[in-house]
Amino acid sequence: MTAWSRLRRVNRWLVEDLLEDLADLYVESRETEPREEYRSRSRQDFLNRLAGDIRRPGFAMVIAETDGLVGCAFGFPVRSDGFWWSGFDGELPRSIEQLTESDRAFAITNILVRPHSQDQALARRLQERLLGDHQASLGTTLVDQADHLALCAFRAWGWQDIGENWSPPGAIVFRVLVLPLGERTMARLEGLARHAWTRWPA
Repeated sequence: MTAWSRLRRVNRWLVEDLLEDLADLYVESRETEPREEYRSRSRQDFLNRLAGDIRRPGFAMVIAETDGLVGCAFGFPVRSDGFWWSGFDGELPRSIEQLTESDRAFAITNILVRPHSQDQALARRLQERLLGDHQASLGTTLVDQADHLALCAFRAWGWQDIGENWSPPGAIVFRVLVLPLGERTMARLEGLARHAWTRWPA
């Protein structure tokens, strides 16, 4: 029998109290080298990125708990200042520009789930709760193009690949994924999947 986790939203002040637990969750959820110095660096990099996200206007996090923290998802609304799309390679589709300008897009910057969680649908539930709480019309996220398992999972959940993001230049290449929410948004973005540059990497 699947054990479903309890989901709850936490504000930025509560996140501050959970930093060490969140860092532990990050390390456990990643397949990393066993060397202690690598794990320590990875952990600190995560905390640095999280600290930057927390400062973004509208930052939000949803956590999952059973007898302890087993998952989380967090992000922030995409602003019309162009920050989120700054590393996008090519011309951003007009429909996505319009959704961004109308403050209806929300960026998920991380979804973490403890390995071997009995709640097999937890990652998707976290994503849906975070986007639903913000009544977003469009979800967006960046995924390392070498992470084929994550890309396949997002694709199975209905996310569309719209291109590449180089951020910063010369670093990791990310796939830019979007998730239309609601029939009107789905109709506006329907044509994206037919463009050659939206094909999923092999």
